[in-house]
Amino acid sequence: MLTIENLLVQQEHRQILNLPAASLVSGELIAVLGPNGAGKSSLIKTICGEWPASTGQIRLHNKPLPNWPRHLLARHLGVLPQASHLSFPFKAQEVVAIGATPLNLNRHDIDQAVQKWMQATDTWQFADRLYPSLSGGERQRVQLARVLLQLSQAERAPLLLLDEPTSAQDLGQQHLLLNLVKSLCQKNNFAVISILHDLNQASRYADKVWLLQQGELVAQGSPPQVLQPETVMKIWGYQPELFFNSQGQQILV
Repeated sequence: MLTIENLLVQQEHRQILNLPAASLVSGELIAVLGPNGAGKSSLIKTICGEWPASTGQIRLHNKPLPNWPRHLLARHLGVLPQASHLSFPFKAQEVVAIGATPLNLNRHDIDQAVQKWMQATDTWQFADRLYPSLSGGERQRVQLARVLLQLSQAERAPLLLLDEPTSAQDLGQQHLLLNLVKSLCQKNNFAVISILHDLNQASRYADKVWLLQQGELVAQGSPPQVLQPETVMKIWGYQPELFFNSQGQQILV
């Protein structure tokens, strides 16, 4: 569904990313992990076209991303950045409705879709509040509802890019959000690439892990394959203990 080949990103003669090969399929959730400065956000920016690649190619559904018509790409590729700055006094539901821009929906259908995705992200209860008055976590979930509305008419499996989607959420909302994303993969065939910092959340929700260090993809595979204590020590400089819960999922402490 998404393939990355010989990707090199440079800025001011400095290497930002070097990924010879990586791919994901529809229905798959990839957790992108790595220390600060590893290139995680740079990868998201490169995939969505914000940063140009020096060499290499990124293909979505076997078509190079630059070859996608913009209105079609907007229905198949959605991005939730770390923070979204909006100072206009829009209501929360009006911000979500911006996601309908590339879609073929009438006013009634837009209103229905806004309610659906705001309920899914636990934001419908403050639909009429002004967006700037919301907390950071509330704004983050409103923006997620906007992106999910944007992808709701994709003709083929959509790709959702999440840059630290749990960074502003409390514990309960973190798991609500990740459960929602996982459900979209399993039931709606979404493909998701999400930057995470919590290794145990990656173990619990991700199908695969891409581990970055200094712009290089140093490991990829299932969470148990990649997130071994010796690897954590090597990458983050912390020696964890490995346990398993009653479902057999590994926990790093």
